[in-house]
Amino acid sequence: MKTIAIDFETANEQRGSACSVGLAWIEDGKVVRVEERLIRPRDMRFSSFNIAIHGIRPEQVEDAPEFPQVMDEFAEDFRGATMIAHNAAFDFSVWRSCLDAYGTSYPELSYLCSVKMARHVWPQLISHKLNVLAQHLGLSFAHHNAAEDAAVCAQASIAMSRSLGTQHVRDIPAMIGMKVGRLFSGGYAPCTLRAR
Repeated sequence: MKTIAIDFETANEQRGSACSVGLAWIEDGKVVRVEERLIRPRDMRFSSFNIAIHGIRPEQVEDAPEFPQVMDEFAEDFRGATMIAHNAAFDFSVWRSCLDAYGTSYPELSYLCSVKMARHVWPQLISHKLNVLAQHLGLSFAHHNAAEDAAVCAQASIAMSRSLGTQHVRDIPAMIGMKVGRLFSGGYAPCTLRAR
């Protein structure tokens, strides 16, 4: 049962314009591996707004593989995994939009939203943005770098699991009344959390 945090950066306002992916693997309550891959978007249109956020420019991804090739490298890891993203609605819509653009079927996996979990576990925080969680946990990172964002998402999820007294991050939903999101070959089910 793999647990992997994921983060995408996009080239423009289109969800199908992923230009970078970061992944962080969680094992035994620790982040054990972090990877980042640049992605060449199908449409090489980069908006100045997005470049200002993540700093990735078109020339940096010109020779990078496209989305299917990048994600195929991790296909075995994704199969049956529990994925986590900070604002999963965004990251999983990027994943779906990119797969849709290439006519590729969705992997079979479940996913959690660490923003929704953080709102439940740490309601006292003024915000539940990733940089605020990092500050709360005493972590420093380069925000909007996909690998670093994924690693902080993973570390925050581990901290939430500890504060709830659960053995694994994937046990959090049962503790807080969260409905786990799913990707499957025919579509998806969103990750939801009923209001307190």
